[in-house]
Amino acid sequence: MGALEDYVRVLVVDDHQAVASAMALAIGLQAGLECIGSANCASEARASVAALRPDVIVMDVNLGDGDGIELSAELIREDPRLRVVVLTADVDQTLLRRAADAGASALLLKDGTLTELFEALRGCKGDGFVVHPRVLRDLLRCPPVSNHTPLTVRETEVLMHLSEGHNVATISGRLGITRLTCRGYVKNIMVKLNAHSQLEAVVTARRFGLIGS
Repeated sequence: MGALEDYVRVLVVDDHQAVASAMALAIGLQAGLECIGSANCASEARASVAALRPDVIVMDVNLGDGDGIELSAELIREDPRLRVVVLTADVDQTLLRRAADAGASALLLKDGTLTELFEALRGCKGDGFVVHPRVLRDLLRCPPVSNHTPLTVRETEVLMHLSEGHNVATISGRLGITRLTCRGYVKNIMVKLNAHSQLEAVVTARRFGLIGS
């Protein structure tokens, strides 16, 4: 990535100024990443997004004057091209659902590695949702909520592809169906498995033994 336009422009939002500054410095030293600023509260974040138009926001869940996930949803509604990586100190299934519903691209732990953060920032494309492995382990420990409606053969095929990390565009091409039809299958899968995101659908399906791990 030699050209400036190839860089991912990142804004850091954290209510601890020292943390935000250190994170901004670390991000700025990485190839392909450019930290264009930092904010320490929701109001500063709104102003910074309007003025700087970042590609990706690193968003702390707890802000002094607001909720990071609610702010993420608000900013994504205003600019759908925006990607958000949510950072949290605690692993929580409800938080995972809220982050996915808000349109975030990743949910990482604050005590995770910087490498995980850098990879998430570089990989924030399309409709994917990256989750820290510890969050997945907690989800897998949750007791099954069975009595789901059986999946069709085609829905199971789509689910298998989702479990392999493929997006709708790739799956529709591999199965020879339109993207609209594929999205319909994904929606049916999520409804039948009572899942709030594609990730949760995959995890639930594995708990039920519908697909292999």
